[in-house]
Amino acid sequence: METTIALSEKTQYYLDLEDKYGAHNYHPIPVVLAKGQGVFLWDVDGKRYYDFLSGYSAVNQGHCHPKIIQALVSQAEVLTLTSRAFYNNLLGEYERYITHYFGYDKVLPMNTGVEGGETAIKLARRWGYVKKGIPDNKAKIIFAENNFWGRTMAAISSSTDPSSYSKFGPYMPGFELVPYNNLPALEKALQDPHVAAFMVEPIQGEAGVVVPDEGYLKGVRELCSQYNVLFIADEIQTGLARTGKMLACDHENVRPDILILGKALSGGTLPVSAVLADDEVMMNIKPGEHGSTYGGNPLACRVAMAALEVLKEEKMAEHAEKMGQLLRDELAGLNSPYIATIRGRGLLNAIVIKHENPEAAWDLCLKLKEEGLLAKPTHGDKIRFAPPLVITADQIKECVAIIGKCLQSLG
Repeated sequence: METTIALSEKTQYYLDLEDKYGAHNYHPIPVVLAKGQGVFLWDVDGKRYYDFLSGYSAVNQGHCHPKIIQALVSQAEVLTLTSRAFYNNLLGEYERYITHYFGYDKVLPMNTGVEGGETAIKLARRWGYVKKGIPDNKAKIIFAENNFWGRTMAAISSSTDPSSYSKFGPYMPGFELVPYNNLPALEKALQDPHVAAFMVEPIQGEAGVVVPDEGYLKGVRELCSQYNVLFIADEIQTGLARTGKMLACDHENVRPDILILGKALSGGTLPVSAVLADDEVMMNIKPGEHGSTYGGNPLACRVAMAALEVLKEEKMAEHAEKMGQLLRDELAGLNSPYIATIRGRGLLNAIVIKHENPEAAWDLCLKLKEEGLLAKPTHGDKIRFAPPLVITADQIKECVAIIGKCLQSLG
C-alpha cells in the first residue's frame, strides 16, 4: 500500500490541476516546485530542498546559473527563432565552438535527447548504405539490453522494459539487442555484415546507474573498428562533466564515431541536443533529408555556448570526480542494512535498496522529501543520487546525514 503524506492546500491544488487536465503519463513525487537556485529547489509553500536528480542531469551547472540565464535573457530580447530556411548569426559560431570543444568535424543540432538518438540512427543507416555497402532496407542497429534513450517509436523499439513498449507495437525493424557489458555477445552480433552501428550508454542511467567493467568501452571501440561498424555513444545523461570527465567515454579514452549530447547542453533552460560526427558519417545527409524547425535556433546556440563555457571555467568535471567519491564514501560509512549496493562515477550515483517491502525505495524518497532532499526511484528498488555539480563537500555530508536518518526509518 502506498505511503500517504500530508500535503498543504496549495500543493494539493496544483496536484489536482494536473490530475484533471493532464495526461497521466508520469507518477511524480508529490512536491510542487516553484523556484531553483544552485543545488536547491523551493516548493510553492517556500520549503527548500536539495535537488538530487538535477532534472535527470539536465542542470549539471546548477539551477538558474547566472551566466547561462544572462545568455538566455539577452538573446531572447533580440532573436529566438528563424528556422533553418534562413541563416542566422549564431549557428555557425556555435557549430565552430562545439565541434572544436569535442573534436569532431561536424555537428547536427536538434532539440531533445530522443531526437538526438533518432538522428544518430538515421546517420548510421545512411552511412551503412552509402559507405559500407549494406543492401537497401537491410541495415541493423545493435543496442544494449536495459537501454533507455526516450519513448519515441524508435526508442521503445529498442527497449527491454515492458512499461516502455507494451501495447505500442508494431515496432521499428532492424533493431537487435545484446546484453550490456558483454563483449563476446557484441562481437557475435557485429559479425553480421548488415550491422551499421552499435548504440550504447557508457553508463546506463535509467537502468539504475549501471557501470560497466573496466575496459568495456575500449573493447566496444576495438570491435566496432574491427567489423566496420559505427560506435554511437549516448552521452545525453552521462556527458557534460556528470561522471567526473567531460564525457564518460573519456574514462577509457575512447572516441565514438557518433556522439549524442543533450540535457545539460542548455544548463536546464530549454531543450537543446547535438549529434557530433566526422565528415565521413555526417556528409551523407543531404539538404531536405533531415532537420527540425527549432534545431540550431539562435537562442539555443547562445545558451549552449554559455553552458559549455561554464563547465570548463568552473572545472565542473574535476569537482564532480571529487564530490562523487566523497558521496560514495559517506554513503558506505552509513553501514545501512537497507543499502544493498552503492555504485556510480562522479556525481552520477545510485543505491539499491534491500527491504522486504517492494515499495521501500518509493517510501524512502517520500521520507527524503519530508527531510528536504528530492530524489526519485527507478526500476523499483534503485534510487539515483545525482545533485548539480556545484554541490560542496559540506553539503554532501549534510545530505548523507539526511539519507542516513531516512534509511533508519525504514526499520
